[in-house]
Amino acid sequence: MPLDAFDLSTSSASADATVAFKEAVRGLAAHRPSTGIALGRALAADPDHVAALALKGFANLILAREELAAPAREALVAARRALAAKEDGTADERALVEALAYAAEDRFTEAADCLDRRFAHRPTTFLPFKIAHALRFMLGDAAGMLAASQRMMTVWSPDRPAAGFLLGCHAFAIEEHGAYAAAEAYGRQAVAMEPDDAWGLHAVSHVHEMRGETAAGIAWLEGSRGSWSRCNNFSFHMAWHLALLHLDRGEHERVLRLYDQEVRPTPTDDFRDMANAVSLLWRLERLGVDVGGRWTELAEIARRRRADTSLVFASLHSLIALVALGDRPAAAELVMALQVRAQGRGDQARVAADLGLPLARAITGIGGERGSLDRLAAALPQIGGSNAQRDLFVLALAETASRRGDAPALRAIRGARHRLKAEDRLIAAVDGRASSPRLWAQR
Repeated sequence: MPLDAFDLSTSSASADATVAFKEAVRGLAAHRPSTGIALGRALAADPDHVAALALKGFANLILAREELAAPAREALVAARRALAAKEDGTADERALVEALAYAAEDRFTEAADCLDRRFAHRPTTFLPFKIAHALRFMLGDAAGMLAASQRMMTVWSPDRPAAGFLLGCHAFAIEEHGAYAAAEAYGRQAVAMEPDDAWGLHAVSHVHEMRGETAAGIAWLEGSRGSWSRCNNFSFHMAWHLALLHLDRGEHERVLRLYDQEVRPTPTDDFRDMANAVSLLWRLERLGVDVGGRWTELAEIARRRRADTSLVFASLHSLIALVALGDRPAAAELVMALQVRAQGRGDQARVAADLGLPLARAITGIGGERGSLDRLAAALPQIGGSNAQRDLFVLALAETASRRGDAPALRAIRGARHRLKAEDRLIAAVDGRASSPRLWAQR
């Protein structure tokens, strides 16, 4: 079978489906809002487009919402049926469907490993590489991301399909390991090759944030606004990074304007949008900024999602919103939902048991052994996301350690944070705030 524009072998005989699928894959790479529309056009032109069906399944799973688990399984069934109709399709299509089957069972690690294994001879094939990268990002598997991108780089060249997008992923994997100079160099090269590479832009913004280079970071993000502002809700996340840089400069009014206009311009319940909003408001309050009634709509969404433990990372952000408004009953229900999830199977059940549940108890002040906080901080990568996103939980654990008078844990947490991120105002602010005896906000 011939290879498509992104080096994937597909069995579709529809020219219209092939063009639309190419647009969908490029949209995925550039985080464009048109991606779903293009994917729908591909499936309208060829309902048995195996790779499009697999991508549809993964797209539902990556949104981490309990109501999207069924559509993901339906896409898997349709993809298997399409394979049978096309005499088992291509090896590439079979690999995507096999990986989707693992992912649909909350076995993201095995799904990513499957893609690595099945495309080991062609590691620069963009779609499986990007899907595996995204799954590992959700798992917090920085080592796996880097190992995959290093294998990819052994055969990478500028003339490969999606070369700039691939390089942006490599930049991010390096950044998550603290190799900031190399990450910046690769990220800038990726964006120079492919200006629409939002992930490469993102990797460089991480570098500036972690180094405490607020002026350079703001200049980078403002200078690339024409690209990232055209993204889907990833634009909200890029605005969140911009807000964090202004926050570090003490420009609180600018941060609030960014929150209202670009970080939280619409009250979505996408867990990524919620994470941006929750973590920014939490930081503002620790710096003594009055955020008004902005917690209210976040807490309403958190209440609706309190039993959805599809992704522990998302559940913990919801929990922080509930704690911020002092909703003890809803917070207790969410902690109980994590306890139930911890008794199940799959990646997120393991995360809930090992980290999510004890971290939730620390956040709410329900239980937790003295001396356990630094161990929780060391295990934080398991909940997924980036170092920058998990910094919220590092700070929350530091605040809890200070409140408990657990000086050894506080020193360990601050030391671990300093190895990744330049000192800022927040770590001192949470230490001072912890002297307040009130855990639950009075509003």
